[in-house]
Amino acid sequence: MIQVFYHKKAVKGNKILNSYLFHSKIVSIRKVVTTMKISTKGRYALRLMLDLAINQTSGYIPLKAVAQRQEISDKYLEQIIHQLSKNGFVLSARGAQGGYRLARLPEEYTVGEILRTVEGSLAPVSCLDCSTPCDKIDSCITIGLYKKIQNAIDGIVDHTTLADMINDFQRKQAAAKKSGSV
Repeated sequence: MIQVFYHKKAVKGNKILNSYLFHSKIVSIRKVVTTMKISTKGRYALRLMLDLAINQTSGYIPLKAVAQRQEISDKYLEQIIHQLSKNGFVLSARGAQGGYRLARLPEEYTVGEILRTVEGSLAPVSCLDCSTPCDKIDSCITIGLYKKIQNAIDGIVDHTTLADMINDFQRKQAAAKKSGSV
């Protein structure tokens, strides 16, 4: 049972009256997607995983070292690494030589699975995000566009691996070095 409340604002003279109506019923909770931006948490999770992939030959990597290289708060990374560890993305070891490492090879992780683990759905609108479609889905003039956007996003993030990103970055660095801009 979830308490759901509705807020009503009324104006009486020059006073704004707020009233809350409470209604008890079972409802499904769904994330409301307000923008198509990837949050800081999602971006940092991706950077964390890429850092572990690049430095994986070092064995277990202390989170403090990742935080320093990436210039991210180690406290914030702890929250992210906990989520990634809980979902089997990274392995951890305690002690002096402890830290984290990838549970799989970099080519076995897609950007999509990492982002969805920390972000939830990547749907551009909430009606594509839930298991129960919107009441207006059959008469919605915009749903086709939103599905195309969702397919484009999924097509990119689900077909880009950590290894792809590392290879692209290394090619870019080599080209910059060759041209003398680095």
